Amino acid sequence: MRFGEPGYFHLLWSLIPLIFFMVWGMKKKHQLTLKFCGHPLLSKLVHPGVEKRHQRKTVLIVLAVLFLLLALTQPRWGYHWEDLHQRGVDVIVALDVSNSMLAEDIKPNRLERAKRKISDLLDMMEGDRIGLVAFAGTSFTQCPLTLDYGAARIFLAAIDTQLIPVQGTAIGNAIETSVKAFRTQEKKSKALILITDGEDQTGKALSAAKAAGEQGVKIYTIGIGGEIGAPLPDLSGKGGFRKNQQGEVILSKLDETTLQQIALETGGSYVRSVTGDVDLKTIYQDQIKKHIEKKELKSERRKIWQERFQWFIFVALIFLFIETCLSEKRPLTKS
Repeated sequence: MRFGEPGYFHLLWSLIPLIFFMVWGMKKKHQLTLKFCGHPLLSKLVHPGVEKRHQRKTVLIVLAVLFLLLALTQPRWGYHWEDLHQRGVDVIVALDVSNSMLAEDIKPNRLERAKRKISDLLDMMEGDRIGLVAFAGTSFTQCPLTLDYGAARIFLAAIDTQLIPVQGTAIGNAIETSVKAFRTQEKKSKALILITDGEDQTGKALSAAKAAGEQGVKIYTIGIGGEIGAPLPDLSGKGGFRKNQQGEVILSKLDETTLQQIALETGGSYVRSVTGDVDLKTIYQDQIKKHIEKKELKSERRKIWQERFQWFIFVALIFLFIETCLSEKRPLTKS
């Protein structure tokens, strides 16, 4: 036998005060009756069997409560085997962690906004596997494909611009690392969500996207930042913003053209990051969930236990029915 909610066993302790209360109530009732009519009249007005009837009623009520409490523990016995199959899509999220993501044209900054986007995506996901790739001048798999969204959140929280010492924005390298992270040669059920400001500094992004498309990977890009550009904080400790050799403030701009071309190369789509999760709904729910073929991600044989709580409720109702019948009997008195 197993119990679905064994924590409710603690409620059985409530039977002790219940029993004491009902015993006290019977004694108190007897004392008040005796005080009202006295011993001579009590033996004439009240049949001796009434007291035993009250005792039986008390026992029946306690037993009914006992079985109702046992029903709350969800007792289970007997089982059958069931084959469970989980189907879904493998989704890799490649996140830009270069210093340009510290620009504050999107509050609080581009990187924090992107991380919130990924957190929103985890809330939306329905049985699909997710993995994380972080990239700057190089890239690596931060979280391998998993169905454990809680673990993915832990890896996500650890991402910052100090994660990769090699600075720059190597989008091509990020795409190649993401393709390897799928760990399968199947040319289906693969989606790559690329979140970046699009400032590719290697020139290999389009060739990497073409190779990814040949592997069956569809790339969906999310541009984060503004076209006007924003200054980058100076991380040297001097404060202010970063400047070039001529003393001009360096501006980081969103390169939408590159991101659009990457998505087009693989049959994906591009959206610009906006407030809320409209962009993610567009990509995940309207594109990935509807247009990418699902595959079997997990198959297992599970033991399914049979719920038996209804039998305990049935027994409790029988006790209550008997108690009601006893209470409806006509009191017996001596003539």
